[in-house]
Amino acid sequence: MTTGMTHAYDWQGRTLQDPNGDKIGTIDSLYLDQQTDKPEWALVNTGLFGTKSTFVPLAGATPRGEEVLVKVEAQQVKDAPKMEPDEQLSEQQEAELFRHYGIDYTTEGSVTATDDARAAVGHDTSGPTTDNAMTRSEEELRVGTAKHERGRARLRKYVVTEEVQQTVPVQREEVRIEREPITDANVDQAVSGPEISEEEHEVVLHEEEVVVEKRTVPKERVRLDKETVVDEQTVSEELRKEQIEADGDTRR
Repeated sequence: MTTGMTHAYDWQGRTLQDPNGDKIGTIDSLYLDQQTDKPEWALVNTGLFGTKSTFVPLAGATPRGEEVLVKVEAQQVKDAPKMEPDEQLSEQQEAELFRHYGIDYTTEGSVTATDDARAAVGHDTSGPTTDNAMTRSEEELRVGTAKHERGRARLRKYVVTEEVQQTVPVQREEVRIEREPITDANVDQAVSGPEISEEEHEVVLHEEEVVVEKRTVPKERVRLDKETVVDEQTVSEELRKEQIEADGDTRR
C-alpha cells in the first residue's frame, strides 16, 4: 500500500515527460512506497488546462533539467483509470493501476524511483539546468569508399598500310656460244650436211617473273577485360573533441 503525499526529491511543479519527449503534465504531488520510502506514484495534472489528475508510476523515473522523464508513454497516462486524490492508495487501486501500466506489482524495488533520481547537485550557469553532469564528446573519423565511373575503354579496329619488301630469286636463261674443234669423234656429224650452205638455228629462252598474291590471314583475337588493382591513399582530416577541466576550489 502506498502512503500519503510527499514533496521529497523536490519534483513538485516539474513537468513530466514520456520517453518520446512528449509532455504528460505537471507533477502535483508524490506518493511514497510504504516499505522503501521512495516515490512510487506521481499525481500529475493533465488535460488542456491541467484540470485532470492522473497517477503515473515512477519506476525508473529520472530528472532531466527541469523535467522528469518516466518510462510510460503519454497515451498510457491518458487512458489510465482515474483515481480520486487521497492521502493513500488502496491495494485494489494500486493493483488496477499496475495492471494498466504493465508493471509487476510483486517485484520488490521495481516500482519506485531510484536513488539516481535525486535532484542534481548545482545548476548550469550557461543556460537552463539540464542535469548534474556534462557530456564530453569528440569527433571520430570514419573513412569509406564510394565507387564512381573513372573512364571508359573500347576496342576500335582500323586499317593501316605499310610497305613490305621481300627479296625473291628470279631465274632466266641466256645464250652461251660454245665452240669445239673437229675431231675424229665428231667428224661424222660435221660432214653430215651439205658442204656449203646457209642455215639458221633457234633456241627458246625462258625466265622467271615475280608474281605477287595477297591473301587475308587471321593473326590474333583481342578482347577487353577488367581487373581490380589496390592502391593506398592517405586521408587527413581535422577532428574536434571536447575537454573538461575543473577550476575553483576542487579536491580529489
